[in-house]
Amino acid sequence: MATSGNLQANTEQFAPVDDDARSFLLREVGGDEGGTLGANTIARHTRDGVEVFPIIHPERRRPKFDFAKALRHFSVIVKDKERTDHVFGYFDALPWRSVGETAAAFLATDKGQRIFQTEPFLPDIMDDHDTLRQMPKGSFAQAYCDFMEAEGLTAYGIVEEFNALRNDVVRLNDGVEWYNDRLRDVHDIIHVLTGYGRDTLGEQCLFVWQSHQRPCPGRLSISWIAMFLIKAKLRSKAPFFRAYLQARRDGRITQRLAEQPIRELLPLPLEEVRRRLNIPEPSKYLKVLEIWREEGVNPHILLGKQDAQASAS
Repeated sequence: MATSGNLQANTEQFAPVDDDARSFLLREVGGDEGGTLGANTIARHTRDGVEVFPIIHPERRRPKFDFAKALRHFSVIVKDKERTDHVFGYFDALPWRSVGETAAAFLATDKGQRIFQTEPFLPDIMDDHDTLRQMPKGSFAQAYCDFMEAEGLTAYGIVEEFNALRNDVVRLNDGVEWYNDRLRDVHDIIHVLTGYGRDTLGEQCLFVWQSHQRPCPGRLSISWIAMFLIKAKLRSKAPFFRAYLQARRDGRITQRLAEQPIRELLPLPLEEVRRRLNIPEPSKYLKVLEIWREEGVNPHILLGKQDAQASAS
């Protein structure tokens, strides 16, 4: 598989900040005698020097709800569930308003600063399958590669889609932008660790599972709407609403994935990673898939274009 970065090279480029390196950063950037870079500054050293960022850019504003915009996007989504651009637009209109505070709080911790230094951009790590495949059999890394290769996905794929749909949005080079990128880039990692597939129900369970990891009202509301649409369209004995509610409960007890040291978790056995992060098996979701197989239900087209066309005719 082609990759856009080398994991070993990136490991060297973004080495952990040891005491000597931290002293160097303080001399270059400026800091107090207690060894801090400032309340709103974070930095990392590279082969080319020191990169310094504000944790929250001075021009960044707290996201606002725009209910009229959300309604416009939703009216398009109802007619065509494949309009990903309007799905993202709906999410943007009903955002997670406190993401800046959450990012700042995380980056103020030793753990957050270490991950900021060692994992500057997750797709560089996750798309290097040559390196990941060298990790032990049964590891999280092997399971991730199996999933992505079977689905024909790359970590950069979601980045490219995101950038294409938001090409008119100005990116602010700060810690919040980095944190937002991680929230985006752990999406397929969450699929692997939770066991929720890319079928319609699996994606909705993933959205609600993330409602405590990433409390965005847009994501939560659209997943509830999707579940009611499934209920209206499908006659089935499968307890898919119970699967959805189980996902919501399980998401509450799991550690936030965007704030985990992914590099350190990759070589570990998949089940050990799940235990560490307190991720239960999605038993009710798996039961639904089993029943749907018996009923001849294709879980991948429940809310696809075929259903939209059929309801319009």
